[in-house]
Amino acid sequence: MRSIKSSKLRSVLTIMIIAIGITSLVGILTATDSLKAIMNENFGKMGANSFSIKSSFSDTQSGAKRTRVINRRNITYSQAKEFAQIYNIPAVVTISATALRNVTIKAGSAKTNPVISVLAVDENNLGFVGAKISQGRGFYSRDMESSAFTAIIGSGVANSLFKGDNPIGNIITVGAVRYEVIGVLEKQGATFGGGVDSQVWIPLSNARGVFLSENSFFTIGIIPLEEDQTKAMDTAEQLFRSIRRLRPIDSSDFRITKSDAFMEDVMKIMSYVTIAAFLIGSITLLGAAVGLMNIMLVSVKERTREIGTRKALGANSKTIKQQFLFESIVIGQLGGLFGIILGVIVGNFTALIMKGPFVIPWFWIFSGVMVCLFVSIVSGYIPAVRASKLDPIEALRYE
Repeated sequence: MRSIKSSKLRSVLTIMIIAIGITSLVGILTATDSLKAIMNENFGKMGANSFSIKSSFSDTQSGAKRTRVINRRNITYSQAKEFAQIYNIPAVVTISATALRNVTIKAGSAKTNPVISVLAVDENNLGFVGAKISQGRGFYSRDMESSAFTAIIGSGVANSLFKGDNPIGNIITVGAVRYEVIGVLEKQGATFGGGVDSQVWIPLSNARGVFLSENSFFTIGIIPLEEDQTKAMDTAEQLFRSIRRLRPIDSSDFRITKSDAFMEDVMKIMSYVTIAAFLIGSITLLGAAVGLMNIMLVSVKERTREIGTRKALGANSKTIKQQFLFESIVIGQLGGLFGIILGVIVGNFTALIMKGPFVIPWFWIFSGVMVCLFVSIVSGYIPAVRASKLDPIEALRYE
């Protein structure tokens, strides 16, 4: 430690370089782990076996090969309704559609930012998306039968419009249409696309007469009541192909998506972020390794007389080698310690902004310690060997 303190500036700069590399590595990966926890929590609320039938956006007329076009690109309400009526697998089936995107919702003089999505849903949608009602009630079948002008709003919409007051029974304006708030969705926190917190739900039957048309895109959600998801999906595909009047040789002009498919895509993206963070940290640590090797080589040069004196007093080459190698390891571990502390703080501060949970990434902390140890040994070995090979007679005559 005295040897390290004797060259404070170089030691501090080297420790800072190592700390920055470890901070970038641990910080990004801590935030990534927190984001994974958010996604797991949100998607875990949905049924593990649930899946949906959506319109396919592929252009059947593109490319060299032209294919037969039977249907329009969208799934119509009549097709979705027919499917729900004749699907013979025990399941809960829900039909929904996006009525409006990026709109402003008003309540008296208060209004939201123009980022709210208005969804047309039936009484089964609540269970399909895994949401819960925190105030009021959900939709009943009578809301659908009467095409009621009622609405369920997300917690973010409620906070923007009513500032903590009870929104139940109040009137909100969607476009030029007035709806009575009957329920508030439980807060879900940060999700891709804003999630249910920035949504307004209205009855599907009402929306068909106000906002939707036959050209609107409807989505069918299925929650099988049996464990065999594959059978339920295969049956759904065959049934919907017949509803869409497709021949056996025709490709499906719709897509069936499992509830965890998006989760898999997100996790794949997170893996790329992890790799990028590791590469960024590794490049920074490579610079730190060069700096650490330089400071140790300079230290050997400056302390040649000290090395000669120690050897003359009986120190062997192994002792000299250990001295310089241990100094390198101490500098590396000090940089790693500061980097890990800063990384955990930065990563969890980012998670706090995303409203994610506090995470202590033990694996990456252990990895950071081991990486610093490796960098220290690699950087300190050559200077340590050079110091151990100094001739004591020549070292004593130095300067």
